[in-house]
Amino acid sequence: MAFLPKAEILSFEEIEQFVRIVAPLGIRKIRLTGGEPLLRKNLHTLVRNLSAIPGIEDLAMTTNGVQLAEQAPALYDAGLRRINIHLDTLDRARFLHITRRDDFAKVMAGIETCRKLGFTTIKINAVAVKDLVEPDIVPLAQFGRANGIEIRYIEFMPLDAQGLWLRDKVLLQDEMVRMLEEGIGPLEAIPDADVRAPASEFRFKDGIGSVGFISSVSHPFCLNCNRLRLTAEGKLRYCLFAIEETDVKAALRGSAPEVDVVETLRGVVQRKWLGHEINSTKFVAPPRPMYSIGG
Repeated sequence: MAFLPKAEILSFEEIEQFVRIVAPLGIRKIRLTGGEPLLRKNLHTLVRNLSAIPGIEDLAMTTNGVQLAEQAPALYDAGLRRINIHLDTLDRARFLHITRRDDFAKVMAGIETCRKLGFTTIKINAVAVKDLVEPDIVPLAQFGRANGIEIRYIEFMPLDAQGLWLRDKVLLQDEMVRMLEEGIGPLEAIPDADVRAPASEFRFKDGIGSVGFISSVSHPFCLNCNRLRLTAEGKLRYCLFAIEETDVKAALRGSAPEVDVVETLRGVVQRKWLGHEINSTKFVAPPRPMYSIGG
């Protein structure tokens, strides 16, 4: 994995400038993701400043959780209240096999720290790869039920750096629902769900806990998607799977008026496609892996 030169990465000030410019256009929610956002030094400063921008109503973060225990207090003090933590298994040996690092205890400590601090929303993101994570589906949901944490199962998407994705390797939502109902109990769809949200949400009928599924393969939600992504080096993307991206860094660093940034954003929105076509022969995987795009 190659690292970008520091000069190529947007500064906190440039990120804040971008958000201040686009917030009046209707941008209300921000998610800091990665790569790994906690690698940015003094990230709590960015959280505090973004939270204070007029019009921003919701700020969340997605992290692998390795550095979360030590940084969570500062992030909470800065105003962060919603966090998603990537965790595919509750078994240390399987965690090591999947991630190739022995950081399971650090991730669990990060989750517990967030619980003690009082984060209003803690979710665990688990990527569902067939013939790999089946033993973890039910235990993760049981952990979530016991700790007030929503587990979000994410169908394996063609965004892997090694180009190993095959549709046969995707553990589909319907299969996971069946496993959860057999292992724990009946599920029911949560009514009046936000149609713009990427996850299909279900709750257990016994009233204890809920789960979500981000099912880009089996249940695409493209027509409801209103998300945009700004990469670390200042590229705007209208979809995780987009082939094209539009540079906004030059406008932020140059003497261009704010209207140029606004028009760039409007152009990206206008080009937003109807769907990624994963399930058709027209699909072309993006040239960048997930860690370089942001979730």
